[in-house]
Amino acid sequence: MTSHGLSEKIANKQAKIGVIGLGYVGLPLIRAFVRAGFKTMGFDVDQTKIDKLKAGQSYIKHIDNGAIATLIKQGQFEPTADMERLGEADCVIICVPTPLNESRDPDLSYIEGTAQSIARTLRKGQLVVLESTTHPTTTRENVLPVLNATGLKAGVDYFLAFSPEREDPGNPNFEASSIPKLVGGHDSLSADLACEMYGHAIVKVVRVSSMEIAEAAKILENTYRAVNIAMVNELKMLYDKMGIDVWEVIDAAKTKPFGFQAFYPGPGLGGHCIPIDPFYLTWLARKHGEQTRFIELAGEINTHMPHYVIARVAEFLNDVSKPIKGSKILILGAAYKKDVDDPRESPSFELMKLLLNRGAILSYNDPHVPVLPKMRHYPNLPPMQSQELTPEFLASQDCTVISTDHSAYDQSFVVQHSRLVIDTRNATKQVTLGREKIRKA
Repeated sequence: MTSHGLSEKIANKQAKIGVIGLGYVGLPLIRAFVRAGFKTMGFDVDQTKIDKLKAGQSYIKHIDNGAIATLIKQGQFEPTADMERLGEADCVIICVPTPLNESRDPDLSYIEGTAQSIARTLRKGQLVVLESTTHPTTTRENVLPVLNATGLKAGVDYFLAFSPEREDPGNPNFEASSIPKLVGGHDSLSADLACEMYGHAIVKVVRVSSMEIAEAAKILENTYRAVNIAMVNELKMLYDKMGIDVWEVIDAAKTKPFGFQAFYPGPGLGGHCIPIDPFYLTWLARKHGEQTRFIELAGEINTHMPHYVIARVAEFLNDVSKPIKGSKILILGAAYKKDVDDPRESPSFELMKLLLNRGAILSYNDPHVPVLPKMRHYPNLPPMQSQELTPEFLASQDCTVISTDHSAYDQSFVVQHSRLVIDTRNATKQVTLGREKIRKA
């Protein structure tokens, strides 16, 4: 069986790497392959992104403008919105979104549409790798048939694999090139080629026996986190009623050097993975006549957390003789996690919606999100801009809710000038003055 020269191209770094989807996964992957000595093409249907990249501008916080400008200037990275050029790439990596629809079933339209785009220019000797997080069997059932419909055969004419993305935006200890890569191939040669390709750019490649194993492993990783976060969220609600600080409990428990890993509560789950991926499994279980009660319960708990926070806000405002209606409430943080500019699935948006529904006069601050973006699940949120955290502005608010614990926030300053601070992240742990203003939620 032959690779049609692809193995040699990869070995000599003459293979051109094409990445579809230039977001928080695709763009760092491009950078990793360029650093490894490959020429790359980046494909995205968003022409605005393409124009910014061509101008040497980054729209992702942890990749600066200088890095993009260098990639473009060196001629190692060519961004384009022209999907008819996919045939120019020897290796095509799919990094498109996999959201849930309104009934919380997987929306595979981005993957399927991308597969159709690849099929239009698919040629012998190309390697196609899906990286988008999805349920087991997606690559085999939703990508393979589309590509095979061209008359070319996987494992013979072209090659197919799945390798889940493992990006952790905002984590300074890891980037795309330093996170071990799982690879599962449609066949042995496809797996060989995918491992060879990633082996040049990624610190370690872990080969597994099938595409389904690789798909299932990614879902397990994220479900593990979702379930454990749900557990501490549930304990937080119980311990709050008992007057016990769950954050101190976790700090105490993690002194045990084995058998315990710390997970932390919050105002809800955010990001493109943890709030979404476990529901792929619940959907898949229903298809097979099974139930995933543990996962569904975790989802219910995590989804409930913004409502719990609002109940606590109402309780704490009531203590100072104020209702939510008519109160000025400031949300600190619109991004889904600390020190990132990614607002996807951020619980802050749910908090904003719930507060507005109850008549609050709402504002927000986020140094990484200067303008509140339009979110498809929150079409009725009004346009807002991040407000400057001056002493006067903080003092004018009836309540400040810490939703995201960005490092840029001087929490002592926030507490000093706020009337009431509701902390959902234990961000004020080190604050010593004004602790009588702080409430946990």
